[in-house]
Amino acid sequence: MEERLDSIDRKILRILEKDAKTMVKDIAEQLNLTKTPVYERIKRLEQQGFIKNYVAIVDNQKIEPSITVFSFVLLEAQKGHLMDDFLRQVSSFEEVTECFVVGGEFDFLLKVVVKNLDSYYDFAKVKIASLPNIGAVKSAFVLKEVKNEKTFPLL
Repeated sequence: MEERLDSIDRKILRILEKDAKTMVKDIAEQLNLTKTPVYERIKRLEQQGFIKNYVAIVDNQKIEPSITVFSFVLLEAQKGHLMDDFLRQVSSFEEVTECFVVGGEFDFLLKVVVKNLDSYYDFAKVKIASLPNIGAVKSAFVLKEVKNEKTFPLL
């Protein structure tokens, strides 16, 4: 059974969200605690799934210029197994960095990262449009990224 988060757990999560490499000693100092209870809390948060993973956030523009496209996808039929098939297939596409099931006019929102417009055209034509049950795809191209937080607002 999972426990609820108390205020110290939330503070630990805030610190680790900002910098996952923060040492237990430094977290303990910030919280006026000793290392052992902080270490035990972090391990518990990991075991209970509150902390899923530790990652490095890279600057993709420094690695290779790219564009980000949000693709809104509508299926012809919204039957459960057809939606599952779509999710399974798009999850295997390396260009898709995020995928959401959404309500409203469309069924899915994909965040797609590719080298350029030609690459997106190829992706949309070869991978998305060739999937069964595709009703419509609308795309929004990111002109400038203003905010891209990887933190959860722990209230």
